[in-house]
Amino acid sequence: MAQATDRRGAVVAALMLVMALAALDATIVSTAVPQIVGALGGFSVFSWLFSGYLLAATVTLPVYGKLSDTFGRKPVLVVGCVLFLLGSALCALAWNMAALIAFRVVQGLGGGALQGTVQTLAADLYPLKERPKIQAKLSTVWATSAVAGPAVGGLITAYTDWRWIFLINLPVGALALWLIVRHLHEPARDTPAPETRAGVWKRIDWPGALAVFAAGGVLLTALVQGGVAWDWLSAPSLALFATGLACVAVVVVVERRAADPVIPGWVWRRRTIAAVNLALGSLGLVMVAPTVFLPTYAQSVLGLAPMAAGFVLSVMTLSWPVSAALSQHVYRRIGFRDTAMLGIGAAACVLFAFPLLPYPGSAWQPALLMLLLGAALGLFQLPLIVGVQSTVGWAERGTTTASVLFCRQIGQTVGAALFGAVANGVLSARLGGSGSLDAVAKALDDPDSVADADKLRRAVDAAVDAVYLGAAGAAVVCLLVLVFLAPRRFPVIQEAPDPAPEPSPQTAQLTHTPPEEPRTD
Repeated sequence: MAQATDRRGAVVAALMLVMALAALDATIVSTAVPQIVGALGGFSVFSWLFSGYLLAATVTLPVYGKLSDTFGRKPVLVVGCVLFLLGSALCALAWNMAALIAFRVVQGLGGGALQGTVQTLAADLYPLKERPKIQAKLSTVWATSAVAGPAVGGLITAYTDWRWIFLINLPVGALALWLIVRHLHEPARDTPAPETRAGVWKRIDWPGALAVFAAGGVLLTALVQGGVAWDWLSAPSLALFATGLACVAVVVVVERRAADPVIPGWVWRRRTIAAVNLALGSLGLVMVAPTVFLPTYAQSVLGLAPMAAGFVLSVMTLSWPVSAALSQHVYRRIGFRDTAMLGIGAAACVLFAFPLLPYPGSAWQPALLMLLLGAALGLFQLPLIVGVQSTVGWAERGTTTASVLFCRQIGQTVGAALFGAVANGVLSARLGGSGSLDAVAKALDDPDSVADADKLRRAVDAAVDAVYLGAAGAAVVCLLVLVFLAPRRFPVIQEAPDPAPEPSPQTAQLTHTPPEEPRTD
């Protein structure tokens, strides 16, 4: 038993390393952008270093979720690690910006497998009563990576070549890969009908996977580039949205005809899963306000240096994992839904309080609000993830987890586009004519070039206030989703139920005993 526990610890260590790779990626690359652009050029398209990765990681989530339910978690996680490491090595060898962007897409293809499969394996490895422990560990890794990423990236670019921000992934990822291959052993699972491996591959809904990839890629491109590379009502924007909607229609038709669809209809027909998908999609909207707009507010309005501005945001990542770890004591008393409602209700109050901060104010004031926001969101997110994973068996857990993460990513993308338009609209109204938050922030970096810096700062303050009000509205919508759509008690599957009579067809799904948990010997 001790050996099995030790081996499970090795697998958990591998999952934490994989989570660190995915979490560090965005923050560590962002600090190296000036050096990358200086070495490779391509300033006009450097944003695709992030957009390309995001697109690839997001649109592949449902596909990887389905593959993990079909072939097991280990093959998908191994493939994801290999792709991520291959992409990292290629990024380090990039000779121009176009090559680097293409290799970042390869990294994103691996990142999509890492995100969903790590969360799914965490649920596979631990019974319901122990899942908060592993989820708290993963949340701590994510929070630590978010805080450490800019510092690590800054040190690497200051004292070495920017290519090391990608090369550093190789030893960490190789260690995680070795631990997974060596220590993770999933039991053989029965399929509905014994098939050869070739037969299983043939049964996979490849047309559906391609349709999902195309629809997600086109729509996310429209959202990411709209209002940046072109106007929202311009021909490229309208063409992309029209194409994306046409691809969505194709997805619906293909998935309805597929025998084993990539995005099965039950993901939205089951009340619990649908409610959690919508709730975490709203969380994606909420998260845009602090992660995207707070650093600009801290630097432009409060006059903080980039490092200090980063600290104002990072305090949220300190309280989040602590709150998540303690949430089990709450949801065991009042249930998953009510705990999540308590968290998102508190988050809405914090977000509504942000516009009430004095102008220009002190740094401790938004920092305190972010500390409270992290605590509220930790109480909100983890109960929903643990709860929804506990309502399905092993054969559906990968698809369910991927759908939840997919909706959260889509929410963040929609939120960035929506709130970016709101912020720029407020700036235009305040300054007269057209205005861009990025342009105003850059102008304030050089006060001598600005005739009325205080007017610009007040405009930025008003724009960020409007974004926070929008995020508070998204939190209220999320609360309403939980109230009216989520069941009061999640239909949790008992993992070791007492012998009972054969269930009826109507209740078989809820009383199904999941297959044996993964062994780690």
